[in-house]
Amino acid sequence: MSAGEAGFVALMDTVARGFEAVGALVLVVGFVWSLALAVHVWSRTGSGSSGYRILRRSFGGTILLGLEVLVAADLVRTVAIEPNLENVSVLGLIVLIRTFLSFSLEIEIEGVAPWRRALMSGARHISGATATATAGGPTTTAADPTVSPTALPPTGPEGVDGQHPPADAVGGRS
Repeated sequence: MSAGEAGFVALMDTVARGFEAVGALVLVVGFVWSLALAVHVWSRTGSGSSGYRILRRSFGGTILLGLEVLVAADLVRTVAIEPNLENVSVLGLIVLIRTFLSFSLEIEIEGVAPWRRALMSGARHISGATATATAGGPTTTAADPTVSPTALPPTGPEGVDGQHPPADAVGGRS
C-alpha cells in the first residue's frame, strides 16, 4: 500500500469514526431530550400516558436518526477502506438488520405500515414530538388521532354543546 493510499484509508477511518461518534451523540442527546419532553408533557397535562406517548414517539425517532447515521459510518468504512466481498457481505447484513429495525420502529411509533402513509425520517419524528410537547394544542398523528386532554372542551352529562347528550349516552355505546 502506498503512502497516498494509507493516508486515504486513515482519513476514511477517521470519517467513519466521526459518523459513529455523531450517531452515539444523537442517541444520548435524543434520549435526554425525549425524557425532558415527556416530563414537560406530563407536568403540563397531568397525564402519565401522554408523557409516555411523547417519550415513545420522540425516542423512537431518535433511534431511527441514530441508525441512519450509523449506517452511513458502516458505508464509509466498507466502501472506502476495504471493499472486499466479505466486508460488503457484512455491510449488506448490517444494513438489512438496521432496515428491519427501522421498519419495526416506524410501525411501532406510527402504528401504520410505512407504505400506508408518507415516509417520515427520524428527525421528522423528533421535531413532531417536540412540536406536540411544546405547542399545548391538539396532538394528532396518522396513527394517534387523539387530542391532548388540555385541548378538549369540558363535557358533562349534557354533552359538548350543552344541549345534546354525548353519542355513547344516547346509543348505549361504550
